[in-house]
Amino acid sequence: MESRNLILAIILSVVVLFIWSFFFEAPEQEMLDGEIGSGDVSEVNSNELDMEAIDEIERSLGISENDNIGLDEALSVDKRVKIETDSIVGSINLKGLKIDDIVLKKYNETQEEFSEKIRVLQPIDTYDGYEVTFGWIKNQDANFETPNTESIWKVSNSSATLTSNNEVEFEWSNTTGQTFVTTIGLDEDYLFDITQEVKNNSNEEIIINNASKITRKQAPSLSGMFILHEGLLGVLQEKLELIDYDDLKDDEETLNFESDNGWVGITDKYWLAALIPDQNKSFKAIYTYDNGYIAYYRSLNATKVAAGSDHIVESQIFIGAKEAKLIDRYQEDYGIYNFDLAIDWGWFYFLTKPLFNVIYFFSELSGNFGLAIIILTVITRIVFFPLANWSFISMAKMKMLQPEMTRIKELHKDDRAQQQQALMALYKKEKVNPISGCLPILIQIPFFFAIYKMLFVSIEMRHAPFYGWIQDLASKDPTTIFNAFGLIPWDPPSFLIIGIWPILMGLTMYIQQKLNPAPPDPIQARIFMFLPLFITILLAQFAAGLVIYWTTNNVLSIIQQWIINKRTTVKTN
Repeated sequence: MESRNLILAIILSVVVLFIWSFFFEAPEQEMLDGEIGSGDVSEVNSNELDMEAIDEIERSLGISENDNIGLDEALSVDKRVKIETDSIVGSINLKGLKIDDIVLKKYNETQEEFSEKIRVLQPIDTYDGYEVTFGWIKNQDANFETPNTESIWKVSNSSATLTSNNEVEFEWSNTTGQTFVTTIGLDEDYLFDITQEVKNNSNEEIIINNASKITRKQAPSLSGMFILHEGLLGVLQEKLELIDYDDLKDDEETLNFESDNGWVGITDKYWLAALIPDQNKSFKAIYTYDNGYIAYYRSLNATKVAAGSDHIVESQIFIGAKEAKLIDRYQEDYGIYNFDLAIDWGWFYFLTKPLFNVIYFFSELSGNFGLAIIILTVITRIVFFPLANWSFISMAKMKMLQPEMTRIKELHKDDRAQQQQALMALYKKEKVNPISGCLPILIQIPFFFAIYKMLFVSIEMRHAPFYGWIQDLASKDPTTIFNAFGLIPWDPPSFLIIGIWPILMGLTMYIQQKLNPAPPDPIQARIFMFLPLFITILLAQFAAGLVIYWTTNNVLSIIQQWIINKRTTVKTN
């Protein structure tokens, strides 16, 4: 019975993982997509669009409808200001004052020696156009002009390159006495400081709003996993909003929000472009599709700028890698409300993120995330030792009681009620709980979920090596028994990639089986013998870091159970 409980609990942990992914993670996203009518959120169909908002986007920040051109050509068409820091390289287009050329210097597409660096943004005229713009909007009947996507800005200070030590000031003037000045600063990582100023040198008061927009022409290739959100998102009115690409394009939705704090953006698995308004001023956020996926915000209340005066607005833009510690620092230093939710920690946030922090701490000490996972496994075993110890003692007693249980079943084989009564009396006498074998596995399930999620979503695990053949803890073990672990020059199909670590995990599960009571039914016993093989094949497709965690946990369980078995004795009639 205990062997059956153990195996079933292991299977349950895996099955629940997929069930949770399909029925909970995905519906959570759908629920957030559709939560409307609460007063601060409205949703309309394409024939009832918020035309004022769409007009604002097109009028002030522009929508490109040009034919696709090559990247090199797109980068050479207009004058640009270079961006260069330790973390990113790129440029700002002076036409429209667009940030549309950002490459991450620290990250490569693959682990190949000459792999290209990760490109986050590129000019909107290219096929995969992806840009950030910011500016001003006004009423259509206002008698002054604001800069738009065709406006040519000029650099008004001496800085020709935007670096972490040198900000750049841009200027554009109209013919009615207004001058617009935008100063862009950049830290050593991925945060742009944007200061927008309008100088009203005319004789009349003007009314104006500031605005920022992210446009992504194409939806990227997605990971295909329900446990991860990739698309448009934001924290609005203290709530995380997750919006699918398909919901905007295929369903022709436009989503409108009003918020007192937060941010809006578009996220990939590891990369993020986010607009961060002044956290002390209300704004309106809009998500829509119009020749591209748009995440947009404008100040909720227009500002009156008197003749001869000026108005200044400050904000931030994040364009880069979703590094957890860096995201947390930005959240704290700039007061960005729940900016850490840019990383999809999921429903187990309360467990996933603390576990990441623990693993990150030990990785800093050991210099290896794989060792940190093993250290975490040991710590969790120590923390839950009393409960696991009680459970394992009960399991050991159950194994010792097997002969007596078999005798009772034989004795009362024609009377099931009498058989169960006698078994319960035996359990009570020996102080054994027949379901206690499931507890160690039940304890592990939340950690299994949390570590799986953490390995999948955290960029720190991306391309993080362990030892030997494991060069990426976030990917499955690349070796396979079907080509003799690389000795045979053949690349098996993906489902046959069953590596060394999954095999070790399967062996440890088999040993655990032998240490625990076997099912009394011979047919059941033979069936359960094959379950470690089944689980091995299944988990071989999971991240190597997760398999290392599970294998280490099995080894510790084996040691503990073996010691307990040696020390356990029972007396039966």
